[in-house]
Amino acid sequence: MPRPYDLPSLTALVCFEAAARNLSFKAAAAELNVTPAAVSHQMKGLESSLGAALFRRQHRGVDLTETGAYLFVSLQRSFESISDTVRDIRGASEDVTVQATTAVSAFWLTPQIAEFWKAHPEITVSQMVSDGATAGTRADLTIRYGDMGDEEGDCRLLFHDEIIAVATPDFAAQYGVGSVEALRSVPLIHMEAAETGWTTWADWFAALGAEGPTGRRVAVNNHMIALQLARDGAGAVLGWTGLIGPLLERGELVRLVPDSMPSPHPFYLRMQPGASARALVLRDWLARGRG
Repeated sequence: MPRPYDLPSLTALVCFEAAARNLSFKAAAAELNVTPAAVSHQMKGLESSLGAALFRRQHRGVDLTETGAYLFVSLQRSFESISDTVRDIRGASEDVTVQATTAVSAFWLTPQIAEFWKAHPEITVSQMVSDGATAGTRADLTIRYGDMGDEEGDCRLLFHDEIIAVATPDFAAQYGVGSVEALRSVPLIHMEAAETGWTTWADWFAALGAEGPTGRRVAVNNHMIALQLARDGAGAVLGWTGLIGPLLERGELVRLVPDSMPSPHPFYLRMQPGASARALVLRDWLARGRG
């Protein structure tokens, strides 16, 4: 009898989600209480099953390929839905749950939680990673991008950053971009997700007094995948400095021009009414000295 779902090994998918979220086989192994060799074995089997590379193995760790980022986003959404159902069945939990987009989780929140655990190892923090609407979420804390003044309830500013044009060092050398005008004609990666309110290339050029882009266009609807495409050398992308700081520090992406525009909205933290005292501790820690 045929299986009703066309799925590879569920164990391999769980290992992949952990490795992709941590961008580390070693960290995934520690989280899953297995050896790094076991995670590596599962990933090789999964890639063989899918007929596609999911990771780029590097000296200091791993990065997701475009295919890997695509699978990661899908798995995060699916696991989030399953987690919601399990939480409903189990009832109230003492875990603190934070909801964020894939990019915010990967590049900002996960490192923050790792540091938080050093100070508060007694508090368990779970993430709900979703790039869809956050209305009605059961998360204790939600990280949002938008007009904080439109919100009701307890909100704390996380950061209000600049939007810059970035690409790989090789891309910068190949195209020799030195001005906003020159940037208009190079390949650009476009974010097409109107519901997020994220600034587009057209918005960015207009804010700097330039006409719209004319170069080759690559369009996606997920910022993490857009950043992954940029790291693969597919084009230049807009980056929020509060999110992509680690990529700039490691030299994986570089600024193409000195020009920037202030982000029209901040990233902020909203606390669910009735959240626990533990959620209060995490809220205050994430929002400490920011703004």
